Amino acid sequence: MKNLKFFISFNGAQYHGFQRQTNQSTIQGEIETALFKILNQKTTITGCSRTDAGVHAERFCFNAFIESNIPEENLAKALNSLLPPDIVILSCECADENFNARFWSKGKEYVYLINNKNRRDVFLQGLAYHYPYEMDFEVMREAASMFTGEHDFAAFCRSEGKKEVNSTIREIYSFDINSYNGLVKFIVRGNAFLYNMVRIMAGTLIYVNEGKRTVLDIEEAFRTGDREKAGKTLPPQGLYLNRVFY
Repeated sequence: MKNLKFFISFNGAQYHGFQRQTNQSTIQGEIETALFKILNQKTTITGCSRTDAGVHAERFCFNAFIESNIPEENLAKALNSLLPPDIVILSCECADENFNARFWSKGKEYVYLINNKNRRDVFLQGLAYHYPYEMDFEVMREAASMFTGEHDFAAFCRSEGKKEVNSTIREIYSFDINSYNGLVKFIVRGNAFLYNMVRIMAGTLIYVNEGKRTVLDIEEAFRTGDREKAGKTLPPQGLYLNRVFY
């Protein structure tokens, strides 16, 4: 029995997130179905994170305990031949027998992608949030700097997500804003993230850009945990799990 570590990319537009769900198409479900066809045995995979419906991943990690003599490179090729075109295995390798893709993670990097052009881009549909308004990057970067460090992010979490965690305190290592040719990227690194946390932080920066929130509101959101002090939750289509750190 080998513990294998996989890295994958996926376009989540057509899926109800990573985690397996009854009667819903998910990334986990597609991969486990393909593994069954190859190995003729039921295999449960462990993902580094859950993702919402419509969310994408540039480099997502999962592990699985597999009893097979198929070389790792050949297993990756076999999976890619069976998986839908919007899911691809990037690599497969043997891991420590105790490795767990979720619990061994030391941090993650997310990207929220915004199409800041005047018109919709048909080639970015389902892949970016269209925001055709002027963006004040100086003001937004000042607000984004408020997120760095260790804070109580209760105000930046969907309410039902708070019931699933022991603490809403998280540490954000960096929050960068890049813009090139009409595409804006919010790039955030942290030790862990709450339910909808990145999408709410991104929505808060949009509200700051529009004058609906201020740096003082962000401070108040941290202090009180009041969801109303933060911004809106941006759509999932612009969110990417970019990297996982081990």
